[in-house]
Amino acid sequence: MNSRRIAHCTLFVIAGLLILQSCNFISGLIHDDKLVASVGKQKLYVSDIASIIPEGTSPEDSVNMALQYINSWASEILFSKVAEEQLSKADLDVSKEIEDYKRSLYKYRYEQRYINDRLDTVISSSQIEQYYKSHIELFRLDVPIVKARFLDIMQESPNLEILKSKMSSEDYIDLEQADSLAYSSALKYIDTSDKWVDMVTFARNFGVDYGTLLSRMDSHGFIEIPDERGDVKIAYICDIQKAGTISSLEYSTERIRDIIISSRRHALLSSLEQELLDNAKEKKKLMIY
Repeated sequence: MNSRRIAHCTLFVIAGLLILQSCNFISGLIHDDKLVASVGKQKLYVSDIASIIPEGTSPEDSVNMALQYINSWASEILFSKVAEEQLSKADLDVSKEIEDYKRSLYKYRYEQRYINDRLDTVISSSQIEQYYKSHIELFRLDVPIVKARFLDIMQESPNLEILKSKMSSEDYIDLEQADSLAYSSALKYIDTSDKWVDMVTFARNFGVDYGTLLSRMDSHGFIEIPDERGDVKIAYICDIQKAGTISSLEYSTERIRDIIISSRRHALLSSLEQELLDNAKEKKKLMIY
């Protein structure tokens, strides 16, 4: 593409940007459907841009999103035009790639429909337990997992000590009171004492790695890390399973469910492929010489 044509295209884009920047926000122009950019014969209108801007977006953000969209739209057309002019006829021939992609897309869509119609997603607890026992080594933990409660509260809060006492209790009333008190006086309170959480995920509450977190745990199961903002982050570890041990069935259940479903999907696809091949051979549609 020569410099005069590029400049011509760029002028149209810049003109469109200036029109757009003069607007308070995109939604006010939708009904006018003004032209905002043009590259050669390709034109872009406000209605084309409006659909990509979420409702409630501020005027400033609307303009920024629109400008990004216009630049992306213009670049794509300009690249396509220069490629058509500079590439050889052989390079421009994408018919094989298009055909391969179409075939791949057809295959994918049919596989999804085939699986959706036939996949059995019901998995009993006995099937999960059987898989767990038969593949026990798969469930050896790479990182520790915990059942815990987390509290983020100002260090000067008068409720700090009572919250620590109640969040470490196993009494239902104490825990209910801890939840209620934390709601009114804590910055954050999370109770995951009823499910296992890996320590990498749990340590994110503190902004440190899990090794550092575990090194701060006292003999009562408490971890306390003061923050420079004046608050203190506290965890009470109700239960822990160390790295290298076999995770509990409870923690592994969802993973096992995913594995079984994935195995069933794979079996269905293998069966489909073999069925297609067998039918084609039987009907002489597939001949192997």
